[in-house]
Amino acid sequence: MKKMHFLIYPLLLASMACSKKSGDGDLAPFVPITQPPKTYTFDTNVTWSDEFSTDGAPDVTKWQYDTGGGGWGNNELEYYTNTTNNAFVKNGILNIVAKKESMGGMNYTSARMASKFSNTMLYGRIEVKAQLPAGKGNWPAIWMLPNDYAYGGWPNSGEIDIMEQVGYDPNNVHFSIHDQVNNGGNSKTSTYNIPTSNTAFHLYRVDWTPDGIKGYYDDTLVFTYLNDGKQSSATWPFDKPFHVMLNLAIGGNWGGLQGVDDTAFPETMQIDYVRFYKMITN
Repeated sequence: MKKMHFLIYPLLLASMACSKKSGDGDLAPFVPITQPPKTYTFDTNVTWSDEFSTDGAPDVTKWQYDTGGGGWGNNELEYYTNTTNNAFVKNGILNIVAKKESMGGMNYTSARMASKFSNTMLYGRIEVKAQLPAGKGNWPAIWMLPNDYAYGGWPNSGEIDIMEQVGYDPNNVHFSIHDQVNNGGNSKTSTYNIPTSNTAFHLYRVDWTPDGIKGYYDDTLVFTYLNDGKQSSATWPFDKPFHVMLNLAIGGNWGGLQGVDDTAFPETMQIDYVRFYKMITN
């Protein structure tokens, strides 16, 4: 037993000596290992796009349609079709056309297109170059909805409005998000004036990452909504795949606030291209 004590004692002394810094006798400070903050960039190569390069009906491998009337939850006045009467490509431009004509009990027709659902559209940069219609009563939109309503029906699973405009308020363009907390009159929205929104093409864009959603018009930052980090779908349902929506509504709770100018028809929203670039995490 005594031999064991004699063996342990020198080892303890050696251990104590090794735990000290040479020269000052102080313990070495503890330096925690820190991870650099994540930064996000976007691929320069397009992951998914439509350049609308072939005349005729939009590419059925890239787009599907919502059809019918009934107001679409906003008391809208149009009947959406899936024909080239209301959506067609000509000279490299997608035309979504609203017409004054009766169908399905509604007094106007138009189109509402959705990009084919794909799980690849989760975080990234979406760009849409568009020229907007000008008549009173129209309500064009470029927006995004979830592929699967994992957190419940609207607005719980989220909505990203890249661009909305109403014809009675020309050139004021709106970027918004909707979720369980922020919706309806309490939505997060920014408004930006584009004096030539109805006479020239402009670039409408969203940069979407796990940290937040940023909106840009002609590369000018107009909107920021940050993930609050609470890991709650109530304020951040934007962690699931979404898809792109293009439509031209007529009337409705917002678009029809000052009536509809029937002399302005047909009304056309023109789209030069839609592009999606995947996010890269550094």
